[in-house]
Amino acid sequence: MDADAEVLLPIVDIAAELGLTPDDVELHGKLKAKIPLKVIEDKGIPASSKLVLVTSVNPTPAGEGKSTIMIGLADALHLLNQKVAVAMREPSLGPVMGVKGGATGGGKASVGPMVDINLNFTGDLHALTAATNAVAAFIDNHLQHGNQLNLDARRIVWKRALDVNDRALRKIVIGLGGHLSGFPREDGFEITAASELMAVLCLTRSYTDLKERVGRMVIAYDVEGNIVTVNDLGVTEAIAALLRDAIKPNLVQTLEGTPVIMHGGPFANISVGCNSVLATRAALALADITLTEAGFGADLGAEKFCDLMVPQIGKAPDAIVLVLSLRSIKMHGGVPKSDLSLANPDAVVAGFANARQHIENCRKFGVPVVVAVNRFATDPVEELETISQLAAELEVPVAMADVFTQGGAGGTELAETVLSVLGLDPATDAQGDILRHSAASRAAAQNAESSTLQHTTFTPMYDAADSLAAKIEKVVAKIYRGNGVNFSNKALKQLAEFEKRGWGNLPICIAKTQYSFSDDAKALGAPRDFNINVTELVPRIGAGFIVVKTGDIVTMPGLPKQPAGLHITLSDEGAISGIS
Repeated sequence: MDADAEVLLPIVDIAAELGLTPDDVELHGKLKAKIPLKVIEDKGIPASSKLVLVTSVNPTPAGEGKSTIMIGLADALHLLNQKVAVAMREPSLGPVMGVKGGATGGGKASVGPMVDINLNFTGDLHALTAATNAVAAFIDNHLQHGNQLNLDARRIVWKRALDVNDRALRKIVIGLGGHLSGFPREDGFEITAASELMAVLCLTRSYTDLKERVGRMVIAYDVEGNIVTVNDLGVTEAIAALLRDAIKPNLVQTLEGTPVIMHGGPFANISVGCNSVLATRAALALADITLTEAGFGADLGAEKFCDLMVPQIGKAPDAIVLVLSLRSIKMHGGVPKSDLSLANPDAVVAGFANARQHIENCRKFGVPVVVAVNRFATDPVEELETISQLAAELEVPVAMADVFTQGGAGGTELAETVLSVLGLDPATDAQGDILRHSAASRAAAQNAESSTLQHTTFTPMYDAADSLAAKIEKVVAKIYRGNGVNFSNKALKQLAEFEKRGWGNLPICIAKTQYSFSDDAKALGAPRDFNINVTELVPRIGAGFIVVKTGDIVTMPGLPKQPAGLHITLSDEGAISGIS
């Protein structure tokens, strides 16, 4: 049994916290459940519901603690008697077995059951992997049995998937072994988190929407250059059936009993980087305050949340929390990891340029920003004061948090700051006790969901009417602060082709290194005088966007020299350890 499971409440109690009965959820044991789509549809989003997006500076090996801060902030709000829910991604086995390890927070600010979530959970990623590979199997079977769709075997764009880092599968040749073993052709694998079906799962809102998205996914081109879709292959219903349960959001909890709706696991450097629309809408419908997370730095995750996810959710963020640590800021200021414990106020000032640019960028979306400093016990007080002063110069509220060691109690300052920005200063009764929002006030707001976005100042980075090239150039100029874009010859041809096919009105999903604003992973801080190199465009018509590959980005990562999986153990009694 997981160590954290010993302190967790029965999941039906967590459901009750959100106003759900045992009949409203589908149990996966005592500590996990799924929320049926009908429950989400029936609730609707109250106009008073608040959405807080948690993002960070560009990640460094020093660590920022974005997920940990979000979980601790939720627990702190819970302590302040706010009805709060977290909507977050579920882990991929790629990082769990690779570099990062688990993805359930850290210390006292964690989500459980931790081992279950980081390994097989409720099977969502396995279902996505199976569905992706089923499409591939149907394609190769079609080639084997006459190829009635006249598929061009050289232009099959659908890739297989695996939820583990395996660089050897990026480019492969299949169908060897003679006539009975299939049609020989080049193929390749993506990690499941980067697959189109993962993006479809994260953007869909209903079973009907799911089937429409699956059906229009482009799998290949025929010999005349026409696109061929899953619908053309005739397997839309079968693929959707494989995902029937996977698209239902999962309900778990923090170690302090705060509800967590965990669903979807795309990476922000190569995909949308946000949890599902269904999970976020469920949290908005069931709680007064929803915290959601965008992967990696705000240049990737937050931009994609605002430009890709917000139109599907139907609500923009009411506030953005930008997470940083003093250690990460000093790395952006040029300090090597080995010297981060040494006092270096000049590096703090230099490295804050990275945070400053993220703050300015988030404000361009018309959303107020709060800076959350993930505080370590060894952080010099004077350097923390420098962070506060630099933020004050930008007129941005800043709060310290130590939720790793203290849990929700260590995030009270941050919680009160966020509440103030949201205009939700806690009300108190005659004895000074903080009150929850009353059931009556929520009932009055129920079913008041607007058909338009519930944030009057929200401004996306580009317009749908912009050309694909213009969308890319606007993100590069406004978010990355690059001088311009270098399009490869292949990308230029694809831009022209995609516009001609009517895909120009789709949003873009830029695949770029997470470590820098540029496409050079080593350019830390706030680099200037660079161009972004666009190498290829990939149509994700089912998901509803165009992937823009930059630099040397790949969609199937490799394992490091010392993978995290080397430290995972299974005892003779069945206990799993080594996941962090």
